[in-house]
Amino acid sequence: MGAERARPGPAGAQEEAALRSDTARAVGFSDAVFAIIITVLVLELNPPEVPPGGMGHILLEQWPTYLAYVTSYLWVAVGWLNHKGTYHRIRSTDRGLQWWNLGVLFSTALLPFATVVVSRSVQAGDRADEMVAVVLYAAVGVVLSAAWLGLYHHLSRHEDLLQERVPARFFAVERGRAVLGIGAYAVAALVGWLGAVPVALVIFLLLPLLYALSSNGFYDLRRRLRRRR
Repeated sequence: MGAERARPGPAGAQEEAALRSDTARAVGFSDAVFAIIITVLVLELNPPEVPPGGMGHILLEQWPTYLAYVTSYLWVAVGWLNHKGTYHRIRSTDRGLQWWNLGVLFSTALLPFATVVVSRSVQAGDRADEMVAVVLYAAVGVVLSAAWLGLYHHLSRHEDLLQERVPARFFAVERGRAVLGIGAYAVAALVGWLGAVPVALVIFLLLPLLYALSSNGFYDLRRRLRRRR
């Protein structure tokens, strides 16, 4: 038998109901923030001012800007998919979940700043600046992953917020995705600081691709893999 969802006692039911809310407002607000973040990202793709005949060369020189944009866009896109999937599995929010959601939005909103720092430092070609920029981007990734870890942990401890169809272990398993991000970004920061900036950039690009492939969650992914055995 599965574990029963916690239910408030009669005395605390009214107070808890006052603190609870449905998910529509949180989803609407979060969608707007994600849209603004993507808009800010694309604003950095400025057309260069070049003399006639030099456009192709200048565009090729700006490859760090394009790579940084693609990487961060993937992160925001995957974050939005994760957010949508998470709120699709819950029926109500509480104060703790609202704070963790704000933490996810706060850390995601740092991506445009970190993206500009990385793209400009790589384009300038100064190794010291590249190392600092990579560490900064990795630090933002750690904070973002930690925010998701807190959100997943909160939901794993408050099963009464979940839809009845959601397995009790779903968000407990999802914490592994966030822990993976924290570890991978910490490794990227280390290798970048040691001078292997291209390796760190590859990690930055591969992580959102990995999360995109597992956007339905590690729980569903593990279940599908077990069925194939």
